[in-house]
Amino acid sequence: MQNQQGGQSGQKIQNPETQIPKTPQMNERDFAQDMLTTEKYMTNAYSVAMNEMSNQSVYQDLATIFKETQDCQRQLFEMMFKNGWYSLEQVGQQKMQQSYQQFSNYKNQLPYVQH
Repeated sequence: MQNQQGGQSGQKIQNPETQIPKTPQMNERDFAQDMLTTEKYMTNAYSVAMNEMSNQSVYQDLATIFKETQDCQRQLFEMMFKNGWYSLEQVGQQKMQQSYQQFSNYKNQLPYVQH
């Protein structure tokens, strides 16, 4: 079950946090965060490599590995979110509209987009 905390703008969406010992040694949350960060880095690296790959066979192998890595990253995220170790910020319509407008302005600056 998800809890929503905070005010009207920028509500925090987070499950109740699974308590872990707070010691100088790495704990389960620290290891999960380290693995999640590594998986995010790896999916980014595989994506770049696939963009540069000319050999179709190697490209297909990388695409398979990329998908497996992406799935692992998603499973880690879901586990961390379930345990309350990863939270999201719920944004309102106004903030979404501001972001949309900002990126629409960027799009208008691109040379290959028809205006």
